[in-house]
Amino acid sequence: MKKQLLTLLIIAILALTVTACGAKAPAAETTQVDLAALPVNLTVQQVNSIRNNPDVVLIDVREQWEYDAGHIPGVKLIPLGTLPNRLNEIPKDKFVVMTCRSGNRSGQATKFLRDNGFDNVHNMQGGISQWQQEGLPVEK
Repeated sequence: MKKQLLTLLIIAILALTVTACGAKAPAAETTQVDLAALPVNLTVQQVNSIRNNPDVVLIDVREQWEYDAGHIPGVKLIPLGTLPNRLNEIPKDKFVVMTCRSGNRSGQATKFLRDNGFDNVHNMQGGISQWQQEGLPVEK
């Protein structure tokens, strides 16, 4: 009886293995985000999902000491007070996301830039504080 059960078990395992090997594997899930469909104000999760896209540029508008304490990997620092003099550093052909500590200064930066002809600029709500609360990567 034990020998028959063992034989049936082996046959079942072989049958499953053959079936699994012959079956098509599910396609890798790709979550291509349509940047044009995103709103002006973004959640940290939305920003995290697009931050490695080559068409996305993240800009942190905090002060240097705040940036040094921890920032989103790959973000560029342009403190809010220097923004009017550094407009040439903001790409008009990219999807730009402004960040700060809480979303307040980046909201001001977003409004300022949009008022000055930058129509593809967005604000990350919640700032680096929310980013860290969500356990997203930070570098120093």
